[in-house]
Amino acid sequence: MPPGRPLAPPPAVRTHPVALVPAVLVCGAAVLLFGFMLPLAGYAMLVGGLAAAWWCDRSGRTERLLADLALVAVGQAIISTMPLAADISYPAMARFAIVLGSAVAVPYLVSRFVYRDRVIRFPWRTGKRWNRTQWLYLVFVTLAGWLILPFYFISSGVYLNWPTVTEPSEILRLFAGVNAVGTWDELFFVCTVFALLRRHFPVWQANLLQAVVFVSFLWELGYQSWGPLLTIPFALVQGWTFTLTKSLTYVLVVHLLFDAVVFSVIVYAHNGWPAIFLLSP
Repeated sequence: MPPGRPLAPPPAVRTHPVALVPAVLVCGAAVLLFGFMLPLAGYAMLVGGLAAAWWCDRSGRTERLLADLALVAVGQAIISTMPLAADISYPAMARFAIVLGSAVAVPYLVSRFVYRDRVIRFPWRTGKRWNRTQWLYLVFVTLAGWLILPFYFISSGVYLNWPTVTEPSEILRLFAGVNAVGTWDELFFVCTVFALLRRHFPVWQANLLQAVVFVSFLWELGYQSWGPLLTIPFALVQGWTFTLTKSLTYVLVVHLLFDAVVFSVIVYAHNGWPAIFLLSP
């Protein structure tokens, strides 16, 4: 794990253990929205969580809980307006760009220009060089993906959740789509959801809550079967790595290296090349 000093504490707000109830409802709605694809039940859970957050604020136990959880809920609601099944057709890629882009842009714009705070930030540059452990961690992530992902995708058959790609244009679009969604993951789940939750909860609680949303999204995207055994640790480690490094650039490089292996495995599973994997079934 890359070492470093934790992120500076977020702006102080009044909080209370009861705040976990609305937060669990709002983040847990992702399981219904994206895991079980039950939109009405998911929206009801979002509304229930926001109502509970309003009560917490109104009672004086918490401060700004409703405002921040509303941004998490809005992001999820925006995402839920489209199916997340992998599709690399041009209309689908445009739809992904618009909807997922809006899920990041709307909470950011509301936070910055309506709430007038800077909780949601995208720290591309920290002014610090990566140390040896951070570089070694990148090597570890790449090797771990190279060893584990072929077995997962092929033995479980989940590679079939991604379209067959044989033509060069299809392969290029798959590469672009995998990397674009991977980049968006960090912008939304870490820099938006995790950041908003950290304002009210200890890092470990905020990280678990964002992981629920992250893993639910990945499930609908195609990481199914026993995929959560991989995606849950990945989501938690990404949140913790961001806490330590304070660098969006670093966690994004980690994610995109992992996704480079994902892309290669999907192409290999459909076409039999590139035959570069040691443990492929």
